Amino acid sequence: MTPTSDRPAHANHAGSATAGGLGRPGPRPDGAPRQTASGRAEGAARRVTELIESVPPGSRLGTKEELRTLCAVSVGTFNEALRLLQARGLVTVKPGPGGGLFSAEQSPMVRLGNSVLALDAQANDVADAVRIRDALDPLLIEDALWHASPADIAGLRDHISAMEQAVKDADPVAFVQANWRLHAAIAAISPNVLLGSLYTNLLDLIEGHTLSVLPGDDEPLDAYIADRLALHRALVDALDRRDREQALRLIHEHNTTPASSEETGAQL
Repeated sequence: MTPTSDRPAHANHAGSATAGGLGRPGPRPDGAPRQTASGRAEGAARRVTELIESVPPGSRLGTKEELRTLCAVSVGTFNEALRLLQARGLVTVKPGPGGGLFSAEQSPMVRLGNSVLALDAQANDVADAVRIRDALDPLLIEDALWHASPADIAGLRDHISAMEQAVKDADPVAFVQANWRLHAAIAAISPNVLLGSLYTNLLDLIEGHTLSVLPGDDEPLDAYIADRLALHRALVDALDRRDREQALRLIHEHNTTPASSEETGAQL
């Protein structure tokens, strides 16, 4: 009898149950790869997100069981999908009669010239983060004036190029993201680790709770973005020249905007 004759019959077919080794799901009968648990949760989250996008903010989406059935996933998978949705600020859960899952209330709180950032239910936190961010900007500009190397300036210009491309593409979301990356790069120049870390955490908070960029009513959005691009380009030029007066004037202009009683004034 060979050493392998005592192995259970199914052991010889282990390779047919997995793809490429233990722990990896094999293909479905139709040849398509099987989804992982995280993939199923992400798929359920996308299905609920589609539903959210089809209804007004604050709408009741249904009970957890109704939505789980809609997504055709297990209880555990739907709970993970719900965790993802809550982390993204897309849903709120209300207990009791008439409760269930609701699309998050979106509050356009942060003004961008003629546009606003549509925020999730954490809008008040974002408004506070914007105020603190604006207060820290002059400190980071002072540090950049003293400590920016030629390589640092070249990196800042790369972010300006990304902003220029977003203007050419008429893509306000890409512009906002490139703008945040520029400010994060300026913060990274500072030798003050605490200051830089606090600033980047504030940027992460603002970005994490921003759902979209919405058009406003004042002037064409592309004209506003082009104006902000020119301001940021001039700011990087001032840092390159070590022109403290000009750099501080520009960052003051950057953070100054009229604010209504319903919106938190903020600039890109």
